[in-house]
Amino acid sequence: MGKARTFNRRFQQMCSHYLVEPTACTPAAGWEKGQVENQVGSLRRRLFTPRPKVKTLDELNRWLEDACMAYARAARHPEFSDKTVWQVFEAERSALVPVGQPFDGFRESDVGVSKTCLIRFDRNRYSVKARAAGGSVQIRVYADKIVARLDGEVVAEHPRAFGRDRTVYDPLHYIPVLARKPGALRNGAPFREWRMPPGLTRVRARLGRGDDADRQFVGILAAIPENGLDAVEAACLQALKEGLHSRDAVLNILSRGKDIGPAMPPAAFNAPALRHEPVAACARYDRLRDREVARGAA
Repeated sequence: MGKARTFNRRFQQMCSHYLVEPTACTPAAGWEKGQVENQVGSLRRRLFTPRPKVKTLDELNRWLEDACMAYARAARHPEFSDKTVWQVFEAERSALVPVGQPFDGFRESDVGVSKTCLIRFDRNRYSVKARAAGGSVQIRVYADKIVARLDGEVVAEHPRAFGRDRTVYDPLHYIPVLARKPGALRNGAPFREWRMPPGLTRVRARLGRGDDADRQFVGILAAIPENGLDAVEAACLQALKEGLHSRDAVLNILSRGKDIGPAMPPAAFNAPALRHEPVAACARYDRLRDREVARGAA
């Protein structure tokens, strides 16, 4: 009502992070922010005509940053015509508060997880770890990625898809399912386009096809959640180097490669202090021997 405003909580957090005091415009009064819109329009015409072609959002951001800095070095400052925008900025730099970590900007919401370990956002689906199936997770949507959390733990992180009706899989999310259904390794949708590391790929090829081969390879994959993909890949490469490729061989190498800490010293025994320290006096045994000899002679 009137000039009163209630700002979005995440927007307030961003303003606090960057030490900005927001000023709200009057509804339907575009002239109050005309200067900003004019500058945006000017840069859009100057930098995006013709429209640049890039492959990724990161590439676009790097190009845009370089283009803005080049423009600032060449453009005259509107108030100090004898200086460029960059020169005025350099003069003010020492008085500016340095920015530490960038603001963690995301949109947060709760979504349900299907029985096939998928969540839906913006007409696309993303896989999560199997233990989240049938429940709900909290997702944080960034400009370039989606992160899903279950009880504070990350259960999925994917590059954000911008098309429609796409399904983004992480095959590692379905490893517990493979333990129950090894045949899904050949026909399951999450594994059809899985580009495994070279070591795992070669072991898979050496094992061949069939139910037993599937069970052995799933046994190797089952070690990834505990040991990590890099460790299992290294164990596969070592097994191949030794002319082996079975599940038992890979798991044995993986087990041998684990760091074994030093043996724990035995706990110190708190013995009572002695009043008289024992003295090595072997002559006492000689006296006992002589006494037995004398007793036998009698």
